[in-house]
Amino acid sequence: MKCLFLRQIHTNLQNAIFSQLQEQLEGKLQWDQGTRAMYATDGSVYRKLPLGVAFPKDIEDLKKIVTWAQTHQISLIPRTAGTSLAGQCVGEGLVVDVSRHWTKIIELNVEARTVVVQPGVIRDELNAYLKPYGLFFGPNTSTSNRCMIGGMVGNNSSGTTSIKYGVTRDKVVSLEVLLSDGSTTQINELTTEQWKQKIEQDNFEGTLYRGLKDLLAPREVQERIVEAFPKKEIHRRNTGYAVDLLFDSEFLGGDKPGINLIPLLCGSEGTLAFTTSITLKLDPLPPAVGAMMVTHYHSIEDCLSDVYPLMQEGLYSCEMMDKVILDCTKNNREQQANRYFVEGDPAAVLMLEVRADDQEQLEQKLVQLNARVSESGLSYAQPVLAQSEITKAETLRKAGLGLLGNMVGDRKAVACIEDTAVALADLKFFIGEFSELMRRYKQDAVYYAHAGAGEIHLRPILNLKKSEDVVLFRSITTEVAALTKKYKGSFSGEHGDGIVRAEFIPMLIGTENYEVLKSVKNLFDPHHLFNPGKIVEAYKMDESLRYEVDREEPEVNTFLDFSDKLGILRAAEACNGSGDCRKTHHAAGGMCPSYQATKEEKDTTRGRANVLREMITHGGMTKPDHAEIVKDSLDLCVGCKACASECPSNVDMTTMKAEFLYQYQELNGYPLRAKFFAYSGVINQMAQKVAPLANAVNGSSFFSSLLKKALGIAPARHIPRVYRQRFNQMHQSLLAQYQPTGKEVVLFIDEFTNTLDVPVGEDALALLIRLGYQVKLYQGDSGRTFLSKGFLKQAQDLAQKNLNNLSPYIAKSMPVLGIEPSAVLSFKDEYPRMLSGDSRVADLAKSSMTIEHFLAQEAAQGTISSKQFTRSNKEIKVHCHCHQKALENAKDTFDLLNLPEKYSVALINSGCCGMAGSFGYEKEHYQVSMDIGNLRLFPAIRKAEKHVEIAANGTSCRHQIEDGTKKKAKHPVTLLLEALA
Repeated sequence: MKCLFLRQIHTNLQNAIFSQLQEQLEGKLQWDQGTRAMYATDGSVYRKLPLGVAFPKDIEDLKKIVTWAQTHQISLIPRTAGTSLAGQCVGEGLVVDVSRHWTKIIELNVEARTVVVQPGVIRDELNAYLKPYGLFFGPNTSTSNRCMIGGMVGNNSSGTTSIKYGVTRDKVVSLEVLLSDGSTTQINELTTEQWKQKIEQDNFEGTLYRGLKDLLAPREVQERIVEAFPKKEIHRRNTGYAVDLLFDSEFLGGDKPGINLIPLLCGSEGTLAFTTSITLKLDPLPPAVGAMMVTHYHSIEDCLSDVYPLMQEGLYSCEMMDKVILDCTKNNREQQANRYFVEGDPAAVLMLEVRADDQEQLEQKLVQLNARVSESGLSYAQPVLAQSEITKAETLRKAGLGLLGNMVGDRKAVACIEDTAVALADLKFFIGEFSELMRRYKQDAVYYAHAGAGEIHLRPILNLKKSEDVVLFRSITTEVAALTKKYKGSFSGEHGDGIVRAEFIPMLIGTENYEVLKSVKNLFDPHHLFNPGKIVEAYKMDESLRYEVDREEPEVNTFLDFSDKLGILRAAEACNGSGDCRKTHHAAGGMCPSYQATKEEKDTTRGRANVLREMITHGGMTKPDHAEIVKDSLDLCVGCKACASECPSNVDMTTMKAEFLYQYQELNGYPLRAKFFAYSGVINQMAQKVAPLANAVNGSSFFSSLLKKALGIAPARHIPRVYRQRFNQMHQSLLAQYQPTGKEVVLFIDEFTNTLDVPVGEDALALLIRLGYQVKLYQGDSGRTFLSKGFLKQAQDLAQKNLNNLSPYIAKSMPVLGIEPSAVLSFKDEYPRMLSGDSRVADLAKSSMTIEHFLAQEAAQGTISSKQFTRSNKEIKVHCHCHQKALENAKDTFDLLNLPEKYSVALINSGCCGMAGSFGYEKEHYQVSMDIGNLRLFPAIRKAEKHVEIAANGTSCRHQIEDGTKKKAKHPVTLLLEALA
């Protein structure tokens, strides 16, 4: 009997059988609506609502899950990072997520160059661990900072350097797996004696080996398969099960002693066995010296014509990007700086990386490569990037996949034919026919990725919400599958068959050969327990799509203006599942702080976007039974805005959270604590009038504990003191003393600086005047606290007031400078969404910036210089506010603090500090707040020697640093003022 999916399982029955399993497990089992919604999709176009999600802690948990699944005939869908493009990770059974607990590097053997890992180890983190030993794992997908080794094995992943280091199956020495009967075994290279012992075993494994021998040993079967399968020289080949790679073994009548089933298991997408540990073969680190030539072309045809001859130069990697990808990067904040090498408006570029042992050898290789490029004369520009710049180009290429999701509207670059691989000599001709096919369909396809490996990721632009485009989805895929078969290529080069391509396997390899693959599945998994509907007996490729076809689009009225995304629903739908938000704190960037602390999918931008999309689509996000699910998913969003810049699709969860909180609280009321923090600017101004008394009360353990208890504030937090301020008097005094004659600027004294950080405001004012700027003071409330708590009407009122008051200055081209990043940058970010009907808001957004950004610009233009500052030595470590990193650039602060010639400045790779305004004060969030701080920021500060100054430009960042490390951080303006000569 084949495994059932139990689509219509009764709720009471499900609760009973799931509760039964939960009692047996050390790990968690979740089957609530929110979790199921999060795991209904991956990085593909498919949606299948699972029955639940299990998070096994160990092998015993896994065995219990398999036994339970057999008993109740429920399928199991293995999952690591869930970034699959073909739908491998979605299904209607129980998702088994090993990404949370199966993350250990078990053993490294440096001499043998092998490492044993659990399936949840992240590829880049493995290589960071291996680097001190001079070793690395070669296959490198575009998702390498969050993809996991188990997923790479299941997919037989490859990446940019496969032309040099091979694909994942080339690097696997052995696998420990759980078979469908619940037994464990080791898959590795067997000697003659060992495989003979296997087939004599009176158990499931013995039956498996005997069955494989009987199935695959006949010569006529092998000849038929070899004739139909992809050409041998195509090393990116995942179409079906790789049975042809076993034929040279003695076990099946070949000349090679023994048998090794690893090529069969790699690329099997979790349909044959459940991997529990992996032994990998490693390579020495790449040659130390490198460079990249980027050849530019006026047409795709010219670009691909150059690939075959250029590959004769022993390239380390050869990657392609077309105009569509390059144009996407123009509007992505994170990627704009990485495309500096692009000259003109190329139809396509090739990124040709060369490596050598020394600089002289590298120069020789570049000369030879340039000569080869000149022979064809097809490239119009060939900039060469130094090794230090290669990362920028690679980051741009890696972002390509996610950036495709940034197309506004319902038409998207769809993954369906993006994984074709052909022999290198056939590439130009294959793409020529493909392009003609696309022209026939009136399609502007996207071309990018691994030209040097004969694989170009080709994507049609389709709207899968419309039935006519779903028809095109199938038609185009069918024709490209036939074209791939014509060239004896692989329809799946590295992304797997999944749902999108599995249906075409019979056509590609023939029905008789397909029956062989079905028999392989039945030998390993007789009841189709493991990931059914993939590779064999496949789901239909045009069913179970992420969006209901021809649906009436839900109308969602919002307070904030989401018209740039065509509404809040499409803002959530912009998440394509690429999972950039699942990178851990070991990777660069800050997204997503709460996930980095909890490792829970619900705390990723992707998880939150999935929940929002599901709830809005199926009844609305404030529908009573939906609202609590959305509220829970957004609970640990700290509002850092890293997703607005680091997510390739710019999914701005902070803004969507503000909108949800507003709508939720309008219906359900505004809690007391939310009111307290939202109105904290007003409250602090009132306290300022009696500052000594207010500070005495807050400093009293008795009164402080009462206040904290009443408001749900964490007992360990200290409440900041308020200051009396005298900005106007100080302003007049400084003007009289220094009589500045330079540029006119507006210094915005925000609600935090005006009450809690008065000394910082005074330092900023003094710094600007002493540097010669004519300063106009503007004191006001930015509305940041109201925005954070969803009090959007109050925030809008303040925004309108500030716009009215600042417009006369803006009309005179005076820049508006802010001290607190979260306050002034709201002028650029949220104000246009609140005041979209006022044309002046765009000018305010352009004119507003942090004081560091302004002064860094002035220094770059030579208006201020190092000569104005001390020549004393000082060492500074800098933590920059999340909003500055997302909406401006932390490099501004770095450059500014480097103005004093003998200052040594280092940016802390810190991500979010964890305080996030009021978030870290809230009792239930305190521990997560501190956990975030302890990931990177606190350890970096604790390691700093006593003489090292700590700089932080966010007020909540400085409080978090003090609470977490007992060290006081200074605002950069204070350090610069101290440094003035």
